[in-house]
Amino acid sequence: MPLRIGVIGVGYLGRHHARIYSELEGVELTAVADADAVQGEEIAGRYGCRFFMRYADLFPLCDAVSIVTPTTTHHEVAMECLAAGKDILLEKPITENIDEADALIEEAERRSRILQVGHLERYNPGILAAADMMTQPRFVESERISPFLGRGIDVDVTLDLMIHDIDIVLSIVQAKPVDIRAIGERVLTEKVDVAKAWLEFENGCKALITASRLSPEKQRRLRVFQRDSLVSVDYQSHEVRRYYKNGSDIACETLNPENKEPLKEELKDFIRCVETRSRPRVSGVEARDALRVALRINEIVDAR
Repeated sequence: MPLRIGVIGVGYLGRHHARIYSELEGVELTAVADADAVQGEEIAGRYGCRFFMRYADLFPLCDAVSIVTPTTTHHEVAMECLAAGKDILLEKPITENIDEADALIEEAERRSRILQVGHLERYNPGILAAADMMTQPRFVESERISPFLGRGIDVDVTLDLMIHDIDIVLSIVQAKPVDIRAIGERVLTEKVDVAKAWLEFENGCKALITASRLSPEKQRRLRVFQRDSLVSVDYQSHEVRRYYKNGSDIACETLNPENKEPLKEELKDFIRCVETRSRPRVSGVEARDALRVALRINEIVDAR
């Protein structure tokens, strides 16, 4: 019997969740829910499933759900899904604040439900290909800049874009930050549109993270400096370059991993976790840790 999946919220990103679920073997996209009836009915018709305006109405038809709604609704929607006994994939950031994140983590554990959070870059082919190379980071530099698109402006750029890199840096460094410094500005919206953060970790590693939604071009880059090498990842092309000393010269090893759609790999992994009852790569705990850093950066920016 196929695993029955529902998608709550089929806007810009949620419609891609619906598309991918409709393509996966062993999965049946049974229903979608959205407050916009025109949008919801269009997606339901395209992928041959039912549409509901009230997301609770899809519960009887689903074993698990993707929640792709505004961040301000995450806690309420996810708690109701967990109470209904559903495994959930919740888009990032996990919630608006730490108390709400803790509540979701506790509820998922109490009900023995899967709580996976959509930190998509964990499934980027470049990140996966470079994972075994990034073993002793001493300094990490990450840059994520985009043109202004008018999306995600209900939250600061730290929660919209930078949180991806915060999560990646935390996964690489494997230590707690002990000092955070940051600057940022509100330019085109009432939220922080550009930010730069400096993190120092208890193991001595340091990281510089930049995020902006005001750039004329889109760039996504990660550099990890180690004692004997530099590992560079281009998130967009997925290309990985490793620079290392070879005698008196600097050699370069280039990897071009198979081009896979990160969201599809993430959703496939969610299905695997549901079926095997395995802990997700990014559970509520990892997502909460990234959120805690992002919120601290916001506090520092607001205090300036």
